[in-house]
Amino acid sequence: MRADIVPGGTFPDYELSDHAGARRRLSELQSSDPMILLLARGHFCPKDHQQHLDLAAFYSKMTVAYTQIVTISTDDVRATREFRNSVGARWTFLSDAGRVMQKELDIQEYTDPYHDPMIPHTLLLKPGLVIHSVYNGYWFWGRPSVDELWHDLREAAREIRPDWDLGTPGLRAAWEAGDRARFYADPGLTPSLTWACASDGTALD
Repeated sequence: MRADIVPGGTFPDYELSDHAGARRRLSELQSSDPMILLLARGHFCPKDHQQHLDLAAFYSKMTVAYTQIVTISTDDVRATREFRNSVGARWTFLSDAGRVMQKELDIQEYTDPYHDPMIPHTLLLKPGLVIHSVYNGYWFWGRPSVDELWHDLREAAREIRPDWDLGTPGLRAAWEAGDRARFYADPGLTPSLTWACASDGTALD
């Protein structure tokens, strides 16, 4: 892995084709949320399938916690779509079939010249694609468990959410004064709807 892809660094904002063939940029997919980024070997790999099945079972927790997840592999768009469907994933899969990212990040798995995949990595990114943690998954036990990701996400969320602890001095006064700058606003909703949901507990789809 390239020397600057370490905690505290910034992951490149790649634009790639998704499982439906649309061009998508990582920063667009992340928005203002933490994001789990999976650099996968591809549809042919049983290790990738197992990791993705675990994350698919965990996905409902990520959605209620405002956390994004993206998978990138060197599969073409069709194989990317089949990989996504085969593990029951509901998040975005991206195709680096041209090996642009693989080469730029220096993560070619040279021990498998037949598939020429990426060395698998799992990264947790804070908003702005800032790297919080990196796991090298060439060996399966190098990949993070769901429990490890939960721990990392707790640490990252505590850093990026000013309203992590509603008992923080000044937060209640700010809220009552109508100052919402330090409170989470869902980018998919207007602020008034987001804060109404936070206030009365109403679930908004």
